[in-house]
Amino acid sequence: MEKYRYLIIPVVSVVLAQLLKFTLETIKYRKLDWSRLFNGNGGMPSSHTAFTFSLAVAIGLGEGFSSAVFAVSLILSCIVAYDSMGLRMESGKQAVAINYLLEKTFTKKEEQKIKKLQEKLGHKPLEVVAGAIFGAIVSYLLMLVL
Repeated sequence: MEKYRYLIIPVVSVVLAQLLKFTLETIKYRKLDWSRLFNGNGGMPSSHTAFTFSLAVAIGLGEGFSSAVFAVSLILSCIVAYDSMGLRMESGKQAVAINYLLEKTFTKKEEQKIKKLQEKLGHKPLEVVAGAIFGAIVSYLLMLVL
């Protein structure tokens, strides 16, 4: 098990983050949305950030925080976090605007032929920070047992 910990930890982290996101949204909206278990875009916490930061922390704990492989994984984690707050967030805003225009421009019959764009794409900064902290905690705890 120990030799696969750098694969196991991020996978467990992303699954737990998705379960937490599903639970929080179910409580918030008082509605079960089963698709949220498989759709990691948007919401609290960022499962993508939890995934990448859990790997970085695991590598830091296992190989050392001054190792080159930790530096690479941390830099890639920061890129994922930045991208989720920037590019993906803006893409989500554009999807909302495009869906609104489609709704106002076309008749219901015409609109049914056009697939709505997914609107939950990016994250707010707090969601990304929560994902990073969540991933780090999961990583630390799993490194103790793996």
